[in-house]
Amino acid sequence: MKPKKGKAGRPAMPRVSDEMKRWSAMLGAEIAGWPNVCTRPMFGLLGYYRKKTIFAALPVTRTIGTPNAIIFKIKSMTPELLRRAKQDPRIDPERVGPGAKWTSFAVHSEQDLRDAIWWLNQAYDRAK
Repeated sequence: MKPKKGKAGRPAMPRVSDEMKRWSAMLGAEIAGWPNVCTRPMFGLLGYYRKKTIFAALPVTRTIGTPNAIIFKIKSMTPELLRRAKQDPRIDPERVGPGAKWTSFAVHSEQDLRDAIWWLNQAYDRAK
């Protein structure tokens, strides 16, 4: 299902559920402790940077795509990462591939946080 479009063709930004706010805070607390990470607010999300390079955004009041999604940026995925992303049903298939700027990962339960951290770490490692 394609995400709804908002004003000027931008993706709709649904409100974040209270449960996702809690999960987002847990994820944020983890990655904020990684070396050289800083945060900046952006459109209802909190952007995470490694030095000056953004690698993730976690929802605070709004999200992109689905109400329970986080987004991360991997400039060029290796074939192995690309294969893994395409096989993971929590990753939006429209946001994977050579032209994708951001990849979204849907969090459905607390058990998904471990895999979310794994993807965020992949984005962090490549944001040098």
